[in-house]
Amino acid sequence: MIILEQNNRIITEVLDLKFSTAKQGNKLEKVDVRFADFDGVVYHISNPDGDRAIIMLSISLKFYKELQEHGADELLRREYGKYLCATPESGYNVSLSYNLNELPNDYSSIVNQASHLKRNCFASVFEKYFNFQSQGETGAKRAIIHYRDDETLYVETKADRVTVIFSTIFRDPDDVIIGKLFLQEFREGRKASQTSPAVLYTVGEPPLELRDCPDARVGDNVVLFPRHTNAQARDNTINLIHTFRDYLHYHIKCSKAYMHSRMRAKTNDFLKILNRARPEGRVEKKTFSYVLSHFSKIGMKEKKVE
Repeated sequence: MIILEQNNRIITEVLDLKFSTAKQGNKLEKVDVRFADFDGVVYHISNPDGDRAIIMLSISLKFYKELQEHGADELLRREYGKYLCATPESGYNVSLSYNLNELPNDYSSIVNQASHLKRNCFASVFEKYFNFQSQGETGAKRAIIHYRDDETLYVETKADRVTVIFSTIFRDPDDVIIGKLFLQEFREGRKASQTSPAVLYTVGEPPLELRDCPDARVGDNVVLFPRHTNAQARDNTINLIHTFRDYLHYHIKCSKAYMHSRMRAKTNDFLKILNRARPEGRVEKKTFSYVLSHFSKIGMKEKKVE
């Protein structure tokens, strides 16, 4: 299986190019790049007010207001400090601004941090409930994040665990079958590694934790225990859990593409076999002697006419 990158590669490549150009003293070029990411996220890298010495990175998330309820603004201020704009670009939720004339000599950490902007927006809700669990606080209101138009993320804490639930809609019946196979592998994987988080899933019916939520249609549960939510492990846990839905659907699509390619290859093999087995049509073959005799007779007739 392939682990999806936690950072955005386009951000990394664009910022690394612009920062290296500025540090080398080369001519600064205008930049205006818009691109998308999973979960309907949209990015914009530009020069505000046409100033080529300033690079602004903006992100738009439809569910950012729900993240703000769980401390997203505070976490971003902690992570980005002076680079976080007090007022984001119009049409976007968060903006980061970088002055190319004030960059440190080693800017790799700045580029890496910027490429994790989406991840850091998501991190606030997980950190909040991880802290609840580590402090023994129970009874906290369940976090509900509508991260897609028809799919929802739920996070709740108990004394000994944090439960993350993805309410997911499969539009293709084939996706349900392949998705169940992947989730079964996750569930069986716990037998081989006792330190892995428990993964539970239901199809058609919401899990017990969501029986009181009428909008929860199906669920994939990931149960995180204290060893996954402590200070040493929580960053890696957040990296993996916030892309779980994308990870699942990515592998479903890859599996379908692989099966289709195998079907096409097998069809080509069958066609080759049929072509080899096809009988040849009966064609009358004229021998060389017949042709020679035919031309000889014609020549003799022409000679008599003369």
